[in-house]
Order: sequence, then structure tokens, then C-alpha cells
Amino acid sequence: MYQEETIIAPATGHQSAAIAVIRVSGPASIKITKKVFKSKFKKNLKNQKSHTLHFGEIVDGAEIIDEVLVAVFERGKSFTGEETVEISCHGSVYIQDRIIDLFLEHGARLAEPGEFSMRAFKNGQFDLMQAEAIADLIASDSKASHDIAMTQMRGGISSKLDNLRKELIRFTALLELELDFSEEDVEFADRTEFIKLLNDIQAQVRSLIDSFSYGNAIKNGVPVAIVGKPNAGKSTLLNKLLNEERAIVSNIAGTTRDTIEEILNIGGIKFRFIDTAGLRDTEDEIEKIGVQRALEKAKQAKVILYLFNLEENTVAEITTHVEEFQREDVHLILLHNKADEFSEDKIADFNKQLSAKTGHEIFNISAKQGDNVEEVKSHMLSIIKPDGFDNELIISNKRHATALKKALEALENAATGFSMNIPSDLIAQDLREAIRQLGNITGEIDVDRDILGLIFGEFCIGK
Repeated sequence: MYQEETIIAPATGHQSAAIAVIRVSGPASIKITKKVFKSKFKKNLKNQKSHTLHFGEIVDGAEIIDEVLVAVFERGKSFTGEETVEISCHGSVYIQDRIIDLFLEHGARLAEPGEFSMRAFKNGQFDLMQAEAIADLIASDSKASHDIAMTQMRGGISSKLDNLRKELIRFTALLELELDFSEEDVEFADRTEFIKLLNDIQAQVRSLIDSFSYGNAIKNGVPVAIVGKPNAGKSTLLNKLLNEERAIVSNIAGTTRDTIEEILNIGGIKFRFIDTAGLRDTEDEIEKIGVQRALEKAKQAKVILYLFNLEENTVAEITTHVEEFQREDVHLILLHNKADEFSEDKIADFNKQLSAKTGHEIFNISAKQGDNVEEVKSHMLSIIKPDGFDNELIISNKRHATALKKALEALENAATGFSMNIPSDLIAQDLREAIRQLGNITGEIDVDRDILGLIFGEFCIGK
């Protein structure tokens, strides 16, 4: 299918713009283009070198549709690896549609979402991980997300995974070779060296898995819920974080009745701040809904900023809330607000009791004055981006993280098997599973068609 059909789609999106690019890929790309393209310099496109530009007109019979530039790419030298033509025309949607319709009339068909990238993958232009990185690069909206996508697209992690697979394949082959000489009791695989290799590969796979939390935060942002009692200063803190009057601030308790969400970029990571209704018992039906939504947002958040002060909260009350919000996958930050309104001794004594009960560090802030708000930002960044991560080796795709976890499980089973002197053929099965999972990430093995459809189906039409 991918070698016989010629496909076409707008590469710059189907919208009005100054310039648009229409991509054509497949064996008849130049043949069809010749039927509708009239060169200003009477050049035959079939005889032109790859990566050359040609000025002329797209025509429908005697009608001129547009003046265009046509780029020609030979088979094996294009994005898809196939013969390709790219037409730069004026960005009128009408002009784009007319050009595409002309190509469809002459034998091309409209490309499916992601089909150009899928053809490139099928033709060996890049591996599956690099293909997915293209979509991430297009969607990147910060330097951090751009850098990760570029590293993956250039094959940084693919190369590392390929090396791990090769080492595992080599030792697995030696183990399976031993099975052919089982009666002679011969060992081809050095057990000491192999256990050392297993430990090293497990450490590298764990490091990649651990990087997913950070990579996912860069890619999708970090949801942060701001919670506390009414008038705790939640809306004031949101406004100070954003440096604008986004939320209504009032001395009247219960002003915020629904969630307010805003995005702030801190150190290249998007933090999605959610200001919630104050936590309290209320007879107001609308406020009750707001409190319920606040609790739901807190459950979905990766970071919770819990505001309190010694005048309006008790240690027991805060401890109860901490127990309600604490989860293994959440970072709970306690903020003692209005610290400028109380004596340092009182605050220190209150915080000491609270830390003893909850085990949490406490930040003294003034949301109104902005005291220590920057320190809170820095702390949030530090817990999302731990020290020691190599920015060249960060996983940001859930599919990759899932495959790595399965590979690690298989490696751990193999290591356990060695320690228990389990037969080599059973250990080899675990190693083959680890190899399969690592190959799943880059597409080095046969990947289910459904998985490919899911991956490339998320691309835009012209990619």
C-alpha cells in the first residue's frame, strides 16, 4: 500500500495564510505534478535533481490557479523516503482546495492523519520513538519541551535503548546456545559478567522510568491546587503568583465558589494553578458545589498548596486536612500565610507543633505582600525537577514509560532466576521479554497495527 499509492495533503494546515505548502508523496508524485504544473522556464520536472525549486503555475486546462514554487525530492532523499513534491502556493483555502482537487482527479488520494510520518517510519527514515517525537516537537510550547522532543527526534534515547538491547541479545544468545550443549554441561555465558550487566541495565532502565515524572510535567504541565479555609488568602496568592488581578479578592468569606485555572511557566515547566473554593461546612448549595469541586481538584493535583494561619486554624484541623490530601503521588506544601501579621515567636511555636504532627516543612509567606512567594516557586520547581537528571535522557511518553516498566520487571525476574539457579531456558524467556519491550519503544520489532494507528492517528493531516 505504501509503495503504490500517491498521497497529498496540506503540510501547513488547512487555513488561510500568506503562504501554504502542499505535500505530495508516492511513486506518481512527479508524474501527476507534470500534468498540472507549467514551468516558467519550460523545465521537465522528471529530469530535475533532488532538492531543487521550480517556479511556475498550477493550471486546470487553460485556467491558471496560482503561481507556485515546486520542490522536487528523489526517492530515498525525502522525509517519507519516497518520491516527493512540495508545492508552495498562496495560502488561500480556496487555492489549496483547488490544487488538491486537481491532484485527486489525476490519481492521488488524500492522506490520512500522520500518514506521511508513518510512511517515513515504514521506509526506515527513523524509528518509532523518533516519529512520536515529531508530534511532541510540533506541540512543544516551552524551551524544555522543545529540547526533549529534539533530543528524542535526533535519536538520543533510541541509541541508548538500542545498545541495551544488543547487550541483552548477545547474552541471551549465549544462554540459548548452552541449551544445545546441555549434556556436556558447558557454560558460554560468564555468570559473574552477566549479573553485573543485568544490574547495570536495570539501573539505566530505572533512571529512565524515574525521569518520566519530570518529562511528563514538561510535556503536559503540573496541576497545582491552592486549598484552604475561606479567606485563607488563596485568591491573593494566585494573583501574586500570576502578577495580575486574576481572582476576586474580598474579606467576605466564600467569594470563590468555583475553580479558577491559570498557567504559569516556572523554569520551563508549565504549572496549572487552580484556585478553589474555601474548605468549610456551609448551607449554601452553590458554595457546597464549589467545596466539592475543590476536593476533586485536590485529588487530581500533583502539587497542593495548603494555606493556613494560626488565628483561623488549629494544629488538629490542619493535621486532619493533611491526612485527607496526602497521597503517594502528590507533593503537599504547607504555607503559613499572613506571617507578617503575627509575632515570629508565635509563628515558630505553631509551626513546630504542626511539623511534629505532620512531618512537613512549612513556608512562612505573606500572599498580600509577596513575602517568600518566589521561594515557594523555586521549591515547586525543585520537587518537580530533581537534581541529577540528564536532560539528554528524559522520557516524556507514557507508552515508553509503560514498556520500560515491563522490561524492568522482566530483568528483575531474570536476576532472581540467576540467584535461585533456575534453568537457563526459563531465564532466557525473561530476557527475551525485556528485549521485546525495549524494541516495542523504538519499533525494532513488529509492532501491532492498532498501536501504529493510535500513534500516527494523533498527528495532523499533513504530517
